[in-house]
Amino acid sequence: MFLTLLLVTFTISLACSFFVVQLFKEPIHAILGRIVAEELCSAWRRYVTFAIYVVGVSGGVRIWELEKYITARTRGEQPIVLNADRWTLEVYRTVIETLQSTAWLLLVFFAVALLAFVVVRGLELRSGRTAGSSSPGPT
Repeated sequence: MFLTLLLVTFTISLACSFFVVQLFKEPIHAILGRIVAEELCSAWRRYVTFAIYVVGVSGGVRIWELEKYITARTRGEQPIVLNADRWTLEVYRTVIETLQSTAWLLLVFFAVALLAFVVVRGLELRSGRTAGSSSPGPT
């Protein structure tokens, strides 16, 4: 029964991560296309997609929480029994923890991307102003 729960939570967290990847595919591509060169954009997009899957699955499948179904907390005590209520709770926790983990990852990604965008935009404005000031004006 434990192995089934482990497989179900893994599958659910993978499906939730896939949903998040599909939902944010275009915004991530647009942001990376603006910040990094086109040659690097696809590599960074693949890396961010991989990171979403890894963070989503590791957040959704909480091994340390699932151990309570195979080991007792104290000597002489039985492990917690997996019944329908516990299954429902574990499925719900898996969905919530997967989405929460990927939300934190995307929050950090978008914060760093915003900072990088400000730096890139500042450099563009500075080089535009420098190029404009070096050209002779009307006399």
